[in-house]
Amino acid sequence: MKESNQRKIYGETLIELGKENKNIVVLEADLGKSTMTYQFQQEFPERYFEMGIAEADMVSFAAGLSLTDKIPFVNTFAVFCTGRPYDQIRQGVCIGKLNVKIIGSSAGLSDFGDGATHQSVEDIAIMRAIPNMTVIVPCDGIETKKVIRAVAEYDGPVYVRLTRNDIVDIFPEDQEFQIGKPYIIRDGKDITVFAIGVMVSMALKAADELMKEGVSVRVVDVSTLKPLDEKAIIELAKGMKGVVTAEEHSCIGGLASAITYALRGNAVPVEVVAIQDVFGQSAHSYNDLLVHYGLTDKDIVEKIKNILK
Repeated sequence: MKESNQRKIYGETLIELGKENKNIVVLEADLGKSTMTYQFQQEFPERYFEMGIAEADMVSFAAGLSLTDKIPFVNTFAVFCTGRPYDQIRQGVCIGKLNVKIIGSSAGLSDFGDGATHQSVEDIAIMRAIPNMTVIVPCDGIETKKVIRAVAEYDGPVYVRLTRNDIVDIFPEDQEFQIGKPYIIRDGKDITVFAIGVMVSMALKAADELMKEGVSVRVVDVSTLKPLDEKAIIELAKGMKGVVTAEEHSCIGGLASAITYALRGNAVPVEVVAIQDVFGQSAHSYNDLLVHYGLTDKDIVEKIKNILK
């Protein structure tokens, strides 16, 4: 299957948007070669602001730009753009519902070589908890392009979480993306797996494996975690023997929390595939970390079988 890189797609899409809308500006915190915003700098140097390792200043500066009708895209690693400038995001951006887009790159465990300090296991929880913040986690390069275009049109604060490594493209090319809508990537009648990011492709692998055993799995890409369409989530779980959530994030405050809250009052068994309230660590490869933290198709299969038992 075809693979793509969300960071590269993001950088290319920014340039497309920059050509279409002169109000789009980009802010960077000394990681442009990694986040791929350096491409925008080369194309539109007068609309690119290198802020250095000063994330709080960067967010405050973006808030000011938004008040002049600019559409600022703020960039750095996910762990830095959600943790270091939290106060500025809360006070300066979200209380006033300012039109600032925060793009968290190298999210989850995908920066496998740099360990806990650079790996974001709690960023979704932080952003979901802030009123007025929209939170989106695209599952591949195809959806990333559609998400960034939708975000540029949306008026208000948005956090988009992108992974570092190449991942399989699974989102339908002809599917229009709408903020707030969950997408059935594969239908089934026994179990629903709600997944985000790289875990959507893991869920598809698990569905293929279980199909050999006569188990039919519905795979849902919940790319918009906030606002979450609770009615749609309830419908997608209705009539199923159970539900599994799968995310490359802490089991606290992310997808598992969102789905279980949406399903409150509905008698359906739920199993969770997520990082178990621990930090990340350095490893030789991204896959090594996914295996170590139980974030693979095999782990999803195991959780589904637990429900079926």
